[in-house]
Amino acid sequence: MIQLTDIQRIFQVGDQQVHALRDINLHVGTGEYISIMGPSGSGKSTLLNIIGLLDRPTAGHYLLDGQDVTTLSEEQQAHTRREKIGFVFQFFHLVPRLTAAQNIALPLVLAGVPEKEREEKVQKALQQMGIANRADHRPDQLSGGQRQRVAIARATVIGPAVLLADEPTGNLDSTSGHEVIKILEQLNNEGLTLLVVTHDESLGRRATRRIHMMDGAIVQDTTQTDSTDAP
Repeated sequence: MIQLTDIQRIFQVGDQQVHALRDINLHVGTGEYISIMGPSGSGKSTLLNIIGLLDRPTAGHYLLDGQDVTTLSEEQQAHTRREKIGFVFQFFHLVPRLTAAQNIALPLVLAGVPEKEREEKVQKALQQMGIANRADHRPDQLSGGQRQRVAIARATVIGPAVLLADEPTGNLDSTSGHEVIKILEQLNNEGLTLLVVTHDESLGRRATRRIHMMDGAIVQDTTQTDSTDAP
């Protein structure tokens, strides 16, 4: 599904070149559950941004479902991103003035989904996330865990093939974080490809495949048959 070949990302900072990613070669199969770990500055989020088409590599090729997306225009990349990739972030990135339902509906509005179908999809997503009774609440009226559920619903309502989560529990208490991870894992069990960037070793161990990064490179890539399902 995802094939990265010799990916590099170099940033120019003053007169210095910073190698954020160095010769990344990575294959991700459909339905995998992968954690990406490493210290701050190791390249985890940069890698996720490349995969999510939020950034372009300086060199190398990225194939998504067999298509070289590094050659696409900005508009083509935006269309591909909207259709195939969902994002969940540490700080939710919800629109403050919109209700939970309206936040979830945003990708559907951008995709031109008819209003009736849009309402049905939003209601289904609210029910699936267990927040139907919070549909009319704005983000500042929701708990952190509820906000992240809204963010997950927004990321998945259009039916993406892959979900990218960057520190999805980093701004939550342990109970809310555990609930959010269970939701993400359930989506993965239903066939969604899941990549999670995390500093949390216990969260990272839950994935069936674990990638460790250091100084912009993948230094370890391990797979286990059963993920660690912590209580």
